[in-house]
Amino acid sequence: MKRWFVAAAGLSALVALSACNSSKDVLEPSAIAPTEQSNALANAEGTDVGAPTIAPATTAPAPLSPQAAAIVARTRVQFAPIVGTPVEAATPLTQRLGARARERGITLAGSTDTTPPSIIMRGYFSAMTEGKDTTVVYVWDVYDPAGTRLHRINGQQTAASTGSGDGWPAVAPTTMQSIADSTLDQLAAWLATKPG
Repeated sequence: MKRWFVAAAGLSALVALSACNSSKDVLEPSAIAPTEQSNALANAEGTDVGAPTIAPATTAPAPLSPQAAAIVARTRVQFAPIVGTPVEAATPLTQRLGARARERGITLAGSTDTTPPSIIMRGYFSAMTEGKDTTVVYVWDVYDPAGTRLHRINGQQTAASTGSGDGWPAVAPTTMQSIADSTLDQLAAWLATKPG
């Protein structure tokens, strides 16, 4: 019964977030203040010796046309603090986001950069365990610098539970890396459709 309540509460929060039309509905502009997480993502060029190993992407991203690649390359993306994940789950996600962004030619902007980002991405996550599987539900809202929502990327990833407990302790790093792969592929595809 407890699992069902937690799952229902998590899904209710995601449904409520889906109704938001501007950043003011979700977070105040002051929430974009510099954080260790957003700066670490923008500076993810090096890796920490003690950091978890990132598995290589299982599929190569589809090549973009020269015009689409130019549009993607001009885009500066800032990732706002991720809502709903503990550090243990966010670390493999942010490391893979940085690696996939570089593969796609997407420039990451830190929250302290002097050049403003073209878009800001805010991620909302929830994890629920049912039986031997854990599902991570995610929503990324893509905003312009003025706070207008331009696009939404969402999905879910179900995998066999690892570790002990319900929810986040049962989520494997590879699950979060798979979410990062899908997120960056969908972002690049959306950016490629925008007029140049």
